[in-house]
Amino acid sequence: MATVELRFSAQPEHVRTARLVAAAVARRAGVEEAVLDEVRLAVGEACSRAVGLHRGIGLTAPVRVVLTEEDKTFSIEVGDEVPVAGTAAGDAAAGGGAAADSDVDTEDEMGLAVISGLVDDLEVTSGESGGTIRMSWPVSGSSDLP
Repeated sequence: MATVELRFSAQPEHVRTARLVAAAVARRAGVEEAVLDEVRLAVGEACSRAVGLHRGIGLTAPVRVVLTEEDKTFSIEVGDEVPVAGTAAGDAAAGGGAAADSDVDTEDEMGLAVISGLVDDLEVTSGESGGTIRMSWPVSGSSDLP
């Protein structure tokens, strides 16, 4: 099992780098060429979502991307450190009014809808320490590329 971990500051310009790294690692892991565009798009959307959540509350913590190559699957986890509203930490971080919360919720739902359209195996979790989007794709053949 091989793992690559990427952390980047919550700036939109770093999302492109995350997409490129994800596509390169996915290719090396054995994800089919026809699926690489879906990997790029899904990672871009997940990272953009995390960047938006961080910037929305002024959080300076980095966005975390973990790419894992296993025997038959390639998985990517994109994590943010934005606590869920309803927890003590989430209530303290929320700050904005109802209109601001509604806009963020709508954008968040749209981002997750796009990701779910691109990825068959998707898991979204969230809690007091932040959220994680876990996506995985099947790999074909050997990953012993030069």
